[in-house]
Amino acid sequence: MIFKDFQWRILSRVLLLVITLTAASFFLVKQWHVYLALISPLVIYQIIEFLRFQKKTYDEVNQFVEAVHYRDFSRYFDVKHASADIQPLRKGFNEINSTFKVISKEKETQYQYLQKILELVGTGILSYEMETGEVVWMNESLKNMLQLPYLKTIHSFEKRDSMLFTEIYELRPGESKIAIAHLEKSHFKILLSATAFQTEGKKFKLVAFQNVNEALDETESRAWQKLLSVMTHEIMNSVAPISSLAETLKKRLTSTDTNTLEDLELGIETIQRRSEGLLKFAETYRNLNKITKLNLQKVYIRELFGNLHQLMAPTFEQKGIELEIILKDTDLMLEADPSLIEQVLINLIVNAIEAVKDQLEPRIILSAEQPLNKKVILKVADNGPGIPEEVLDKIFIPFFSTKKSGSGIGLSLCKQIIMLHRGNIQVQSIEGKGTVFSMQF
Repeated sequence: MIFKDFQWRILSRVLLLVITLTAASFFLVKQWHVYLALISPLVIYQIIEFLRFQKKTYDEVNQFVEAVHYRDFSRYFDVKHASADIQPLRKGFNEINSTFKVISKEKETQYQYLQKILELVGTGILSYEMETGEVVWMNESLKNMLQLPYLKTIHSFEKRDSMLFTEIYELRPGESKIAIAHLEKSHFKILLSATAFQTEGKKFKLVAFQNVNEALDETESRAWQKLLSVMTHEIMNSVAPISSLAETLKKRLTSTDTNTLEDLELGIETIQRRSEGLLKFAETYRNLNKITKLNLQKVYIRELFGNLHQLMAPTFEQKGIELEIILKDTDLMLEADPSLIEQVLINLIVNAIEAVKDQLEPRIILSAEQPLNKKVILKVADNGPGIPEEVLDKIFIPFFSTKKSGSGIGLSLCKQIIMLHRGNIQVQSIEGKGTVFSMQF
């Protein structure tokens, strides 16, 4: 509304000037010199006044543009003492300034709010321009974590910790990895996560640093405790009988019984057998970490299941177990090491056979699916008695077994193989209904 009034003022001035010039031209053509002499000062006055008005307007606009350029939205244009022609313009400028001031205040409040939130979180955050490496922002958590008071560019970080710099620089947006931060007198593990965004034609990389040293140490400690507990149990089961038998044989040596030699021979055979069991246990432990490389190939699930069916069919027929294979998409593929994945499935199927041996209608289901083009999922399910809840969190621990003759190594190897494929294996079990092992790739 204000600028419409201003436009009407300009238009009225132009119309008056056009009318005056038209009249002057008419008097000139008619050679009415008296009237021409009278109207000429009016024409000159209108032209001068119009130029003066334009200059005043230009100066006002120039001041407003300057205020916007320097973001000086606190500037006030005096309306009361301005001429009537300029008052609407100044009033409009003041309203624009007020609007910009409100927007700027809201933006500053949001920025401060966001900055305070980022300062409160324990995760270190670093943002830098990808082309130049110039650091745009880093929070206090990162400064305290890496003992960095200031960082101008990401490249200057290379002098402090070249290995961590390489990990950060090569980390792709959307990826996460564990790296080690090296300080002057210590080092610790951090989880790096990155994302990227673009604004004003520039690309920026945002990296999050999370200290996971304590969490990893705690997890590792718990794993070692479980492993040592199981290993101690297994070793004691073998050493205790050997010790007891050795004590008995020692007493036999002092006896005059004619059967002493036979007892010694039997005892020595027993010691030998249990010693070989211990050696086998140690060998199994050593083999646990042998699998480190994969021979990745494109594997059709239908061929994998077909090979397993052909291999296990005699066993199923002999034990009266029904094998059901569910594969809706016959073109479903998996990038994996076929021999290792087959070994995992055989191990799980053998365990399932053992689980359903006492069922009236034993059944094992082998299935594969890829829901909504996400991860490929392989499943081995059985209708056995299920796994007790207190045992579920221990079945993947090396050497843990609920079977008298079990080594406790099968499921541990299965998990290691799946993890090498960057997948995971999970178990779901309901006592009295059955168990399902799921592998996601």
